[in-house]
Amino acid sequence: MSLKKNDDIILKIEDMTNEGSSVGHYDGQAVFVTGGVTGDELCAHIIKAKKNYAVAKCMSIITPSPNRISSDCPYSDKCGGCSFRNMTYSAELEYKQRRVENALKRIGNIDAPVRDIIGADEINHYRNKAQYPVDVQNGELVAGFYAYKSHRIVPCNSCLLQPEEFSLCIDAFSKWAKESGVTSYDEKTGKGLLRHIYLRKAVATGEIMACAVINGNSLPNENLLVELLSGIDGVCSVCVNINKNDTNVILGDQTKIIYGKEYITDILLGKKFVISPNSFYQVNHNQCEKLYSIAGKYAELTGNETVVDLYCGAGTIGLTMADKIKTLYGVEIIPQAIENAKLNAEINGINNAEFFCADAFEAAKILENKGIKPDVLILDPPRKGCQSELFDVVEKMSPNRIVYVSCDSATLARDLNILDSKGYKAVEATPVDMFPRTPHVETVVQLVRKKPDTYIDITVDMDELDLTSSEAKATYDEIKDYIFDKYRVKVSSLYIAQVKQKHGIIERDCYNNSKKDNQKQPQCPPEKVKLIEEALRHFKMIS
Repeated sequence: MSLKKNDDIILKIEDMTNEGSSVGHYDGQAVFVTGGVTGDELCAHIIKAKKNYAVAKCMSIITPSPNRISSDCPYSDKCGGCSFRNMTYSAELEYKQRRVENALKRIGNIDAPVRDIIGADEINHYRNKAQYPVDVQNGELVAGFYAYKSHRIVPCNSCLLQPEEFSLCIDAFSKWAKESGVTSYDEKTGKGLLRHIYLRKAVATGEIMACAVINGNSLPNENLLVELLSGIDGVCSVCVNINKNDTNVILGDQTKIIYGKEYITDILLGKKFVISPNSFYQVNHNQCEKLYSIAGKYAELTGNETVVDLYCGAGTIGLTMADKIKTLYGVEIIPQAIENAKLNAEINGINNAEFFCADAFEAAKILENKGIKPDVLILDPPRKGCQSELFDVVEKMSPNRIVYVSCDSATLARDLNILDSKGYKAVEATPVDMFPRTPHVETVVQLVRKKPDTYIDITVDMDELDLTSSEAKATYDEIKDYIFDKYRVKVSSLYIAQVKQKHGIIERDCYNNSKKDNQKQPQCPPEKVKLIEEALRHFKMIS
Protein backbone atom coordinates (compact mmCIF):
# COMPACT_ATOMS: atom_id res chain seq x y z
CA MET A 1 0.00 0.00 0.00
CA SER A 2 1.42 3.37 -1.03
CA LEU A 3 0.93 6.15 1.52
CA LYS A 4 -0.91 9.30 0.48
CA LYS A 5 -1.19 12.78 1.95
CA ASN A 6 -3.83 12.99 4.74
CA ASP A 7 -3.66 9.26 5.46
CA ASP A 8 -3.86 8.35 9.16
CA ILE A 9 -1.77 5.35 10.17
CA ILE A 10 -0.71 3.47 13.30
CA LEU A 11 3.08 3.56 13.55
CA LYS A 12 5.69 2.05 15.85
CA ILE A 13 8.62 4.43 16.36
CA GLU A 14 11.92 2.62 15.86
CA ASP A 15 14.56 5.33 16.16
CA MET A 16 15.37 9.04 16.12
CA THR A 17 17.00 10.91 13.24
CA ASN A 18 19.98 13.25 13.21
CA GLU A 19 17.59 16.22 13.01
CA GLY A 20 15.62 15.13 16.06
CA SER A 21 12.46 13.75 14.45
CA SER A 22 11.43 10.12 14.95
CA VAL A 23 11.15 7.38 12.33
CA GLY A 24 9.16 4.21 11.85
CA HIS A 25 8.28 1.99 8.89
CA TYR A 26 4.88 1.36 7.36
CA ASP A 27 4.76 -1.48 4.81
CA GLY A 28 8.53 -1.06 4.41
CA GLN A 29 8.33 2.68 3.78
CA ALA A 30 10.14 5.10 6.13
CA VAL A 31 7.83 7.57 7.88
CA PHE A 32 9.36 10.56 9.70
CA VAL A 33 7.30 11.95 12.57
CA THR A 34 7.92 15.05 14.67
CA GLY A 35 7.22 14.57 18.36
CA GLY A 36 7.71 10.81 18.54
CA VAL A 37 9.97 8.93 20.94
CA THR A 38 11.65 5.60 20.25
CA GLY A 39 9.27 2.88 21.50
CA ASP A 40 6.08 4.92 21.01
CA GLU A 41 3.08 3.44 19.23
CA LEU A 42 1.21 6.41 17.83
CA CYS A 43 -1.34 7.64 15.33
CA ALA A 44 0.42 9.59 12.59
CA HIS A 45 -1.19 11.92 10.04
CA ILE A 46 0.67 11.99 6.70
CA ILE A 47 1.46 15.58 5.61
CA LYS A 48 3.86 14.71 2.79
CA ALA A 49 4.06 11.50 0.76
CA LYS A 50 6.97 10.71 -1.54
CA LYS A 51 7.81 7.53 -3.40
CA ASN A 52 10.44 6.39 -0.90
CA TYR A 53 9.38 8.06 2.33
CA ALA A 54 6.64 10.05 4.06
CA VAL A 55 6.51 12.85 6.61
CA ALA A 56 3.84 12.88 9.31
CA LYS A 57 2.79 14.62 12.48
CA CYS A 58 1.83 12.84 15.67
CA MET A 59 -1.91 13.02 16.31
CA SER A 60 -2.06 10.92 19.47
CA ILE A 61 0.00 8.47 21.52
CA ILE A 62 -1.56 5.02 21.64
CA THR A 63 1.10 3.30 23.78
CA PRO A 64 3.80 5.61 25.16
CA SER A 65 7.45 4.64 25.18
CA PRO A 66 8.94 3.87 28.61
CA ASN A 67 11.29 6.78 27.85
CA ARG A 68 8.52 9.31 27.16
CA ILE A 69 8.02 12.18 29.62
CA SER A 70 5.88 15.31 29.59
CA SER A 71 7.71 18.31 28.19
CA ASP A 72 8.46 21.05 30.73
CA CYS A 73 8.39 23.71 28.00
CA PRO A 74 5.14 25.12 26.55
CA TYR A 75 6.90 25.94 23.26
CA SER A 76 8.76 22.68 22.58
CA ASP A 77 6.09 21.16 20.33
CA LYS A 78 6.14 24.27 18.12
CA CYS A 79 9.75 25.50 18.26
CA GLY A 80 12.47 23.77 16.23
CA GLY A 81 14.98 23.81 19.09
CA CYS A 82 14.38 21.22 21.82
CA SER A 83 13.55 18.02 19.93
CA PHE A 84 14.23 15.78 22.94
CA ARG A 85 12.36 17.56 25.71
CA ASN A 86 9.68 14.83 25.63
CA MET A 87 12.10 11.99 26.51
CA THR A 88 14.18 11.15 29.57
CA TYR A 89 17.70 12.55 29.58
CA SER A 90 19.16 9.05 30.00
CA ALA A 91 17.39 7.95 26.78
CA GLU A 92 18.70 11.06 25.01
CA LEU A 93 22.27 10.19 26.03
CA GLU A 94 21.81 6.58 24.88
CA TYR A 95 20.64 7.81 21.48
CA LYS A 96 23.60 10.17 21.09
CA GLN A 97 26.05 7.46 22.14
CA ARG A 98 24.57 5.07 19.58
CA ARG A 99 24.53 7.75 16.90
CA VAL A 100 28.28 8.37 17.25
CA GLU A 101 29.08 4.64 17.39
CA ASN A 102 26.98 3.88 14.30
CA ALA A 103 28.41 6.78 12.30
CA LEU A 104 32.02 5.78 12.99
CA LYS A 105 31.36 2.12 12.20
CA ARG A 106 28.98 2.37 9.23
CA ILE A 107 30.06 5.57 7.52
CA GLY A 108 33.73 5.70 8.44
CA ASN A 109 34.52 1.98 8.79
CA ILE A 110 36.26 2.96 12.02
CA ASP A 111 36.56 0.35 14.75
CA ALA A 112 38.02 2.60 17.46
CA PRO A 113 36.38 2.26 20.89
CA VAL A 114 33.85 4.94 21.76
CA ARG A 115 33.88 5.81 25.46
CA ASP A 116 30.68 6.55 27.37
CA ILE A 117 29.20 9.93 26.52
CA ILE A 118 29.92 12.74 28.97
CA GLY A 119 26.50 13.99 30.04
CA ALA A 120 25.70 17.45 31.35
CA ASP A 121 25.15 18.26 35.02
CA GLU A 122 22.70 21.00 33.99
CA ILE A 123 20.36 20.53 31.04
CA ASN A 124 18.56 23.89 31.37
CA HIS A 125 19.78 27.49 30.99
CA TYR A 126 23.17 26.35 29.72
CA ARG A 127 23.40 28.28 26.42
CA ASN A 128 25.57 31.40 26.57
CA LYS A 129 24.33 32.72 23.21
CA ALA A 130 20.91 33.35 21.68
CA GLN A 131 19.85 34.76 18.32
CA TYR A 132 16.20 35.82 18.30
CA PRO A 133 14.45 36.59 15.00
CA VAL A 134 11.91 39.36 15.49
CA ASP A 135 8.63 40.58 14.05
CA VAL A 136 6.88 43.84 14.98
CA GLN A 137 3.09 43.37 14.79
CA ASN A 138 0.84 46.37 15.49
CA GLY A 139 3.68 48.07 17.31
CA GLU A 140 4.37 45.04 19.53
CA LEU A 141 7.70 43.26 19.14
CA VAL A 142 7.50 39.48 18.90
CA ALA A 143 10.78 37.65 19.50
CA GLY A 144 11.37 33.93 19.60
CA PHE A 145 12.70 31.10 17.50
CA TYR A 146 11.83 29.60 14.14
CA ALA A 147 9.41 26.71 13.96
CA TYR A 148 10.84 23.41 12.71
CA LYS A 149 12.08 23.79 9.10
CA SER A 150 10.44 27.19 8.60
CA HIS A 151 10.95 30.92 9.07
CA ARG A 152 7.74 31.28 11.06
CA ILE A 153 8.55 32.79 14.45
CA VAL A 154 7.34 30.97 17.56
CA PRO A 155 7.07 33.68 20.26
CA CYS A 156 9.32 32.77 23.18
CA ASN A 157 11.20 35.22 25.38
CA SER A 158 11.77 32.80 28.26
CA CYS A 159 13.48 29.79 26.67
CA LEU A 160 14.58 27.05 29.08
CA LEU A 161 17.89 26.68 27.23
CA GLN A 162 18.85 30.35 27.68
CA PRO A 163 20.05 32.23 30.78
CA GLU A 164 17.16 33.78 32.70
CA GLU A 165 18.61 37.30 32.19
CA PHE A 166 17.99 36.98 28.44
CA SER A 167 14.23 37.22 28.94
CA LEU A 168 14.75 40.54 30.75
CA CYS A 169 16.79 41.75 27.77
CA ILE A 170 13.99 40.80 25.37
CA ASP A 171 11.52 42.72 27.53
CA ALA A 172 13.81 45.77 27.31
CA PHE A 173 14.04 45.50 23.52
CA SER A 174 10.25 45.13 23.30
CA LYS A 175 9.62 48.29 25.36
CA TRP A 176 12.17 50.26 23.32
CA ALA A 177 10.71 49.06 20.01
CA LYS A 178 7.17 50.02 20.99
CA GLU A 179 8.11 53.49 22.26
CA SER A 180 10.41 54.19 19.31
CA GLY A 181 8.17 53.00 16.47
CA VAL A 182 10.72 50.41 15.32
CA THR A 183 9.86 48.25 12.29
CA SER A 184 11.05 44.68 11.73
CA TYR A 185 12.91 43.43 8.67
CA ASP A 186 10.85 41.72 5.96
CA GLU A 187 12.76 39.02 4.09
CA LYS A 188 10.48 39.29 1.06
CA THR A 189 10.67 43.07 0.54
CA GLY A 190 14.08 43.76 2.10
CA LYS A 191 12.53 46.63 4.09
CA GLY A 192 12.25 47.21 7.81
CA LEU A 193 14.93 47.91 10.43
CA LEU A 194 15.33 45.31 13.18
CA ARG A 195 16.42 41.85 11.99
CA HIS A 196 17.57 39.99 15.10
CA ILE A 197 18.30 40.42 18.77
CA TYR A 198 21.63 38.80 19.57
CA LEU A 199 22.65 38.09 23.19
CA ARG A 200 25.81 36.60 24.69
CA LYS A 201 26.78 35.82 28.27
CA ALA A 202 30.14 35.04 29.85
CA VAL A 203 29.08 32.41 32.37
CA ALA A 204 32.13 32.61 34.67
CA THR A 205 32.01 36.41 35.03
CA GLY A 206 28.29 37.03 34.48
CA GLU A 207 28.96 39.69 31.83
CA ILE A 208 26.29 40.10 29.13
CA MET A 209 26.47 41.63 25.66
CA ALA A 210 23.27 42.77 23.93
CA CYS A 211 23.31 43.43 20.20
CA ALA A 212 20.66 44.74 17.80
CA VAL A 213 21.14 43.46 14.24
CA ILE A 214 19.68 46.05 11.88
CA ASN A 215 19.02 46.70 8.21
CA GLY A 216 20.27 50.30 8.45
CA ASN A 217 23.00 52.55 9.80
CA SER A 218 21.68 53.56 13.22
CA LEU A 219 18.99 53.00 15.84
CA PRO A 220 16.19 55.41 16.64
CA ASN A 221 16.11 56.49 20.27
CA GLU A 222 19.21 54.47 21.11
CA ASN A 223 19.64 56.25 24.47
CA LEU A 224 16.39 54.68 25.65
CA LEU A 225 17.58 51.20 24.63
CA VAL A 226 20.87 51.73 26.48
CA GLU A 227 19.01 52.96 29.56
CA LEU A 228 16.70 49.94 29.60
CA LEU A 229 19.43 47.35 28.96
CA SER A 230 22.09 48.81 31.24
CA GLY A 231 19.69 48.50 34.16
CA ILE A 232 19.77 44.70 33.83
CA ASP A 233 22.29 42.96 36.09
CA GLY A 234 25.31 41.80 34.06
CA VAL A 235 24.77 43.87 30.91
CA CYS A 236 28.05 45.68 30.29
CA SER A 237 28.04 45.98 26.49
CA VAL A 238 25.37 47.18 24.05
CA CYS A 239 26.13 47.24 20.35
CA VAL A 240 24.59 47.54 16.91
CA ASN A 241 25.49 45.19 14.07
CA ILE A 242 24.77 46.43 10.56
CA ASN A 243 23.56 43.84 8.06
CA LYS A 244 21.96 45.23 4.90
CA ASN A 245 22.56 42.12 2.82
CA ASP A 246 19.88 39.88 1.33
CA THR A 247 21.05 36.83 3.25
CA ASN A 248 20.21 34.31 5.95
CA VAL A 249 23.53 35.05 7.65
CA ILE A 250 22.63 36.80 10.90
CA LEU A 251 25.57 39.15 11.48
CA GLY A 252 27.02 41.71 9.10
CA ASP A 253 30.66 42.78 8.99
CA GLN A 254 30.32 46.08 10.88
CA THR A 255 29.57 46.42 14.61
CA LYS A 256 29.29 49.68 16.57
CA ILE A 257 29.48 49.87 20.36
CA ILE A 258 26.87 52.25 21.80
CA TYR A 259 27.43 51.42 25.47
CA GLY A 260 30.15 49.86 27.58
CA LYS A 261 32.89 47.48 26.47
CA GLU A 262 33.80 46.12 23.02
CA TYR A 263 33.73 42.59 24.35
CA ILE A 264 32.86 40.51 27.39
CA THR A 265 35.30 38.19 29.15
CA ASP A 266 34.81 34.55 30.18
CA ILE A 267 37.08 32.05 31.92
CA LEU A 268 37.76 28.50 30.65
CA LEU A 269 40.05 26.10 32.51
CA GLY A 270 41.67 29.04 34.28
CA LYS A 271 42.27 31.10 31.11
CA LYS A 272 40.50 34.36 30.23
CA PHE A 273 38.84 34.70 26.82
CA VAL A 274 37.30 37.76 25.21
CA ILE A 275 34.00 37.32 23.39
CA SER A 276 33.00 39.79 20.68
CA PRO A 277 29.82 39.58 18.57
CA ASN A 278 31.54 37.66 15.75
CA SER A 279 33.70 35.39 17.94
CA PHE A 280 33.18 31.64 17.75
CA TYR A 281 32.75 30.39 21.31
CA GLN A 282 31.27 27.12 22.52
CA VAL A 283 27.69 27.70 23.72
CA ASN A 284 27.91 25.47 26.82
CA HIS A 285 30.60 26.72 29.20
CA ASN A 286 30.64 23.81 31.66
CA GLN A 287 30.57 21.09 29.02
CA CYS A 288 33.20 22.98 27.03
CA GLU A 289 35.61 22.66 29.94
CA LYS A 290 35.02 18.88 29.93
CA LEU A 291 35.49 18.74 26.15
CA TYR A 292 38.75 20.71 26.21
CA SER A 293 40.05 18.62 29.11
CA ILE A 294 39.56 15.46 27.04
CA ALA A 295 41.22 17.15 24.04
CA GLY A 296 44.20 17.99 26.27
CA LYS A 297 44.36 14.38 27.48
CA TYR A 298 44.30 13.08 23.90
CA ALA A 299 47.13 15.46 22.94
CA GLU A 300 49.38 13.62 25.46
CA LEU A 301 51.47 16.71 26.16
CA THR A 302 54.80 16.57 27.98
CA GLY A 303 55.90 20.19 27.61
CA ASN A 304 58.14 19.60 24.59
CA GLU A 305 55.54 19.50 21.82
CA THR A 306 54.91 21.86 18.94
CA VAL A 307 51.13 22.12 18.48
CA VAL A 308 49.33 23.43 15.39
CA ASP A 309 45.62 24.29 15.50
CA LEU A 310 44.34 24.59 11.92
CA TYR A 311 40.85 25.88 12.84
CA CYS A 312 41.86 27.89 15.89
CA GLY A 313 39.07 30.48 15.92
CA ALA A 314 39.77 32.72 18.90
CA GLY A 315 42.44 30.27 20.09
CA THR A 316 40.43 28.70 22.89
CA ILE A 317 41.47 25.05 22.58
CA GLY A 318 45.18 25.65 22.03
CA LEU A 319 45.49 28.36 24.68
CA THR A 320 43.99 26.10 27.36
CA MET A 321 46.91 23.72 26.59
CA ALA A 322 49.60 26.42 26.32
CA ASP A 323 51.11 25.75 29.77
CA LYS A 324 51.90 22.16 28.75
CA ILE A 325 53.43 22.68 25.30
CA LYS A 326 56.58 24.15 23.83
CA THR A 327 55.05 26.25 21.05
CA LEU A 328 51.51 26.82 19.75
CA TYR A 329 50.69 27.93 16.21
CA GLY A 330 47.08 28.86 15.51
CA VAL A 331 45.66 29.23 12.02
CA GLU A 332 42.30 30.77 11.09
CA ILE A 333 40.97 32.32 7.89
CA ILE A 334 38.76 34.91 9.68
CA PRO A 335 40.79 38.05 10.53
CA GLN A 336 38.69 39.13 13.53
CA ALA A 337 39.07 35.70 15.11
CA ILE A 338 42.86 35.93 14.81
CA GLU A 339 42.84 39.36 16.45
CA ASN A 340 40.78 37.87 19.31
CA ALA A 341 43.22 34.95 19.60
CA LYS A 342 46.20 37.32 19.86
CA LEU A 343 44.40 39.36 22.51
CA ASN A 344 43.48 36.19 24.42
CA ALA A 345 47.14 35.16 24.47
CA GLU A 346 48.16 38.63 25.64
CA ILE A 347 45.68 38.93 28.52
CA ASN A 348 46.73 35.48 29.78
CA GLY A 349 50.45 36.30 29.58
CA ILE A 350 51.04 33.49 27.09
CA ASN A 351 54.25 34.06 25.14
CA ASN A 352 54.66 30.70 23.39
CA ALA A 353 51.73 31.15 20.98
CA GLU A 354 51.71 32.62 17.47
CA PHE A 355 48.56 33.18 15.42
CA PHE A 356 48.26 34.02 11.75
CA CYS A 357 45.41 34.51 9.31
CA ALA A 358 45.58 32.00 6.44
CA ASP A 359 43.90 28.97 4.95
CA ALA A 360 45.32 25.49 5.44
CA PHE A 361 47.52 25.54 2.33
CA GLU A 362 49.03 28.92 3.16
CA ALA A 363 49.57 27.75 6.72
CA ALA A 364 51.40 24.65 5.54
CA LYS A 365 53.74 26.76 3.39
CA ILE A 366 54.37 29.27 6.19
CA LEU A 367 55.18 26.52 8.68
CA GLU A 368 57.35 24.67 6.16
CA ASN A 369 59.31 27.84 5.36
CA LYS A 370 59.89 28.30 9.08
CA GLY A 371 61.08 24.71 9.38
CA ILE A 372 58.21 23.85 11.73
CA LYS A 373 56.76 20.35 11.94
CA PRO A 374 53.97 19.81 14.48
CA ASP A 375 54.03 17.01 17.00
CA VAL A 376 50.30 17.44 17.60
CA LEU A 377 47.66 18.75 15.19
CA ILE A 378 44.28 20.03 16.39
CA LEU A 379 41.32 19.98 14.01
CA ASP A 380 38.03 21.61 15.04
CA PRO A 381 36.25 22.31 11.74
CA PRO A 382 32.70 23.61 11.18
CA ARG A 383 29.77 21.19 10.89
CA LYS A 384 30.55 20.36 7.24
CA GLY A 385 33.92 18.92 8.29
CA CYS A 386 37.35 19.46 6.78
CA GLN A 387 37.84 20.60 3.20
CA SER A 388 38.97 17.69 1.03
CA GLU A 389 42.23 19.46 0.18
CA LEU A 390 43.18 19.67 3.86
CA PHE A 391 44.06 16.00 4.16
CA ASP A 392 47.04 16.36 1.83
CA VAL A 393 48.22 19.20 4.07
CA VAL A 394 47.88 16.97 7.14
CA GLU A 395 49.79 14.18 5.43
CA LYS A 396 52.59 16.58 4.52
CA MET A 397 52.79 18.00 8.07
CA SER A 398 53.04 14.42 9.38
CA PRO A 399 52.22 15.05 13.08
CA ASN A 400 52.56 12.22 15.58
CA ARG A 401 49.04 12.76 16.92
CA ILE A 402 45.83 14.44 15.80
CA VAL A 403 43.05 15.64 18.09
CA TYR A 404 39.84 16.01 16.08
CA VAL A 405 36.87 17.85 17.63
CA SER A 406 33.57 17.57 15.73
CA CYS A 407 29.95 18.69 16.11
CA ASP A 408 28.67 16.31 13.40
CA SER A 409 29.28 12.58 13.72
CA ALA A 410 28.59 11.86 10.03
CA THR A 411 31.20 14.28 8.65
CA LEU A 412 33.55 13.21 11.45
CA ALA A 413 33.25 9.57 10.36
CA ARG A 414 33.87 10.52 6.72
CA ASP A 415 36.99 12.49 7.66
CA LEU A 416 38.34 9.76 9.95
CA ASN A 417 38.05 7.33 7.06
CA ILE A 418 40.11 9.67 4.85
CA LEU A 419 42.68 10.26 7.58
CA ASP A 420 43.00 6.50 7.98
CA SER A 421 43.96 6.28 4.29
CA LYS A 422 46.56 8.98 4.97
CA GLY A 423 48.19 6.86 7.68
CA TYR A 424 46.35 7.98 10.83
CA LYS A 425 44.50 5.48 13.00
CA ALA A 426 41.64 6.56 15.26
CA VAL A 427 42.55 5.29 18.73
CA GLU A 428 39.59 6.42 20.82
CA ALA A 429 36.54 8.70 20.67
CA THR A 430 34.58 10.40 23.43
CA PRO A 431 31.16 11.98 22.83
CA VAL A 432 30.32 15.05 24.93
CA ASP A 433 26.75 16.29 25.25
CA MET A 434 27.29 19.99 24.59
CA PHE A 435 23.66 20.52 23.56
CA PRO A 436 21.21 18.81 25.97
CA ARG A 437 17.59 18.44 24.80
CA THR A 438 18.63 18.90 21.15
CA PRO A 439 19.78 16.23 18.65
CA HIS A 440 23.32 17.62 18.36
CA VAL A 441 26.37 15.98 19.94
CA GLU A 442 30.06 16.88 20.08
CA THR A 443 32.81 14.25 19.77
CA VAL A 444 36.56 14.38 20.33
CA VAL A 445 38.84 11.75 18.77
CA GLN A 446 42.49 10.87 19.21
CA LEU A 447 44.39 9.69 16.12
CA VAL A 448 47.99 8.51 15.95
CA ARG A 449 50.31 8.03 13.02
CA LYS A 450 50.58 4.41 12.03
CA LYS A 451 53.98 2.83 12.38
CA PRO A 452 55.56 1.68 9.11
CA ASP A 453 55.92 -1.87 10.42
CA THR A 454 52.14 -2.13 10.72
CA TYR A 455 51.85 -2.17 6.93
CA ILE A 456 52.00 -5.57 5.26
CA ASP A 457 52.91 -5.72 1.57
CA ILE A 458 50.79 -8.39 -0.04
CA THR A 459 50.86 -8.94 -3.79
CA VAL A 460 47.58 -10.25 -5.10
CA ASP A 461 46.83 -11.35 -8.65
CA MET A 462 43.36 -9.88 -9.15
CA ASP A 463 42.74 -12.34 -11.96
CA GLU A 464 42.57 -15.01 -9.29
CA LEU A 465 39.71 -13.19 -7.57
CA ASP A 466 36.15 -12.87 -8.80
CA LEU A 467 35.91 -9.16 -8.06
CA THR A 468 37.53 -5.92 -9.15
CA SER A 469 39.55 -3.56 -6.96
CA SER A 470 36.63 -1.14 -6.97
CA GLU A 471 34.25 -3.84 -5.76
CA ALA A 472 36.61 -4.57 -2.87
CA LYS A 473 36.25 -1.08 -1.45
CA ALA A 474 32.75 -1.56 -0.02
CA THR A 475 30.26 -4.38 0.25
CA TYR A 476 26.65 -4.06 -0.81
CA ASP A 477 25.58 -4.04 2.84
CA GLU A 478 28.03 -1.23 3.63
CA ILE A 479 26.63 0.85 0.76
CA LYS A 480 23.08 0.17 1.96
CA ASP A 481 23.99 1.08 5.56
CA TYR A 482 25.66 4.32 4.47
CA ILE A 483 22.57 5.46 2.53
CA PHE A 484 20.11 4.41 5.22
CA ASP A 485 22.11 6.00 8.07
CA LYS A 486 22.38 9.30 6.22
CA TYR A 487 19.00 9.52 4.46
CA ARG A 488 16.84 6.77 6.02
CA VAL A 489 16.24 5.42 2.50
CA LYS A 490 16.58 1.74 1.57
CA VAL A 491 18.15 0.62 -1.72
CA SER A 492 18.33 -2.88 -3.19
CA SER A 493 21.40 -4.83 -4.30
CA LEU A 494 19.96 -4.81 -7.82
CA TYR A 495 19.89 -1.00 -7.90
CA ILE A 496 23.45 -0.82 -6.57
CA ALA A 497 24.57 -3.28 -9.27
CA GLN A 498 22.92 -1.21 -11.99
CA VAL A 499 24.64 1.99 -10.84
CA LYS A 500 27.99 0.21 -10.56
CA GLN A 501 27.62 -1.10 -14.12
CA LYS A 502 26.74 2.41 -15.29
CA HIS A 503 30.12 3.58 -13.99
CA GLY A 504 32.07 0.69 -15.47
CA ILE A 505 32.45 -1.29 -12.27
CA ILE A 506 31.99 -4.74 -13.79
CA GLU A 507 29.98 -7.26 -11.83
CA ARG A 508 30.35 -11.01 -11.91
CA ASP A 509 28.74 -12.73 -14.87
CA CYS A 510 24.96 -12.79 -14.60
CA TYR A 511 25.00 -10.95 -11.27
CA ASN A 512 21.40 -10.22 -10.27
CA ASN A 513 20.15 -11.29 -13.71
CA SER A 514 16.98 -13.31 -13.91
CA LYS A 515 17.27 -16.91 -15.10
CA LYS A 516 14.16 -16.43 -17.22
CA ASP A 517 14.47 -15.29 -20.80
CA ASN A 518 13.36 -11.74 -21.62
CA GLN A 519 12.64 -11.03 -17.95
CA LYS A 520 12.40 -7.25 -17.42
CA GLN A 521 14.16 -5.89 -14.37
CA PRO A 522 13.00 -2.81 -12.47
CA GLN A 523 15.34 0.11 -13.12
CA CYS A 524 16.85 2.22 -10.37
CA PRO A 525 14.89 5.50 -9.95
CA PRO A 526 16.89 8.73 -10.56
CA GLU A 527 16.65 9.86 -6.94
CA LYS A 528 18.17 6.57 -5.74
CA VAL A 529 20.84 6.70 -8.47
CA LYS A 530 22.05 9.95 -6.91
CA LEU A 531 22.17 8.45 -3.41
CA ILE A 532 24.05 5.35 -4.60
CA GLU A 533 26.50 7.46 -6.59
CA GLU A 534 27.15 9.55 -3.49
CA ALA A 535 27.88 6.37 -1.52
CA LEU A 536 30.23 5.10 -4.24
CA ARG A 537 32.09 8.40 -4.13
CA HIS A 538 32.27 8.18 -0.35
CA PHE A 539 33.90 4.76 -0.60
CA LYS A 540 36.18 6.07 -3.43
CA MET A 541 34.75 3.63 -5.94
CA ILE A 542 34.01 6.44 -8.40
CA SER A 543 35.35 9.97 -8.64
